[in-house]
Parts: sequence; structure tokens; C-alpha cells
Amino acid sequence: MPPTDKQVVRGFLRDKDFLVFSPSSYNTLGLGTTQLYNSTLVYNHKRHGVFRLGNRAFNFRVKPRFPKKLTSEFLYVDLLNNLEELAEDRDAVLSQAHNKLMSFNPRRLQQALDSYGNMATRKRVRDWVGG
Repeated sequence: MPPTDKQVVRGFLRDKDFLVFSPSSYNTLGLGTTQLYNSTLVYNHKRHGVFRLGNRAFNFRVKPRFPKKLTSEFLYVDLLNNLEELAEDRDAVLSQAHNKLMSFNPRRLQQALDSYGNMATRKRVRDWVGG
């Protein structure tokens, strides 16, 4: 059997501290996103750029912090962080994100915002909660 994405990335980085996922994972949040992305993101502390490993392209992004595994709260924050990169109707996604805000565990969402949210995402959510 061919190696898994995690095995390939671990060998390339020579490190175990990374997070591999597809932007298609945002579709699980129920925010109206439907695009299927043919890309794999790798959040890590060492490499930045698109690298072809085997027959797959991986988009490595250096991030100061990222979780060990995907959570819906992290995906929500990451989607808002990367909204401009998505092939979706930005206004429709923002509207759905605003409507869905209160369905998340407030403590875990706040932790995700504090740990992974950029300034624009933190401000947007703060404005939604306050108004």
C-alpha cells in the first residue's frame, strides 16, 4: 500500500508536529460551502510553499500554532482566517458563519479564536457577539 499523507509529510519534514487537512473539510461545518478542493494544506513550523511529494502537491504553511487534530471550532476559525482564498460566495459564507456562531461550544470557540484566529477574525466574531 502507498504511504499515507501523514507518513509522506512526516518523512519530508523529519518532524511529527504538523497538521494535514484539505480545505474541503470546511464543508463539514454546515456554512453552505460546497467546493471540493484538490489541495492538501500542511500547517507546520518548518516549511512554506507548495511541494510535490510523490504524485501529490502539498501546500505547506508555517504557522506559530495549530491543533494536533481538526475540531469544528478550529475549522470555523480557520475558514474565517482564509475566507479570501476560498472559491465560495464570501458574503453568503459570512452570513451563514454569523448565523451558526452560537451553535459552537463557547469555551472551545473562544480558545480556538485566542490560539488560531488572526486579528480580523477575532474582531469579526467580537462584533457578531456584541451586536
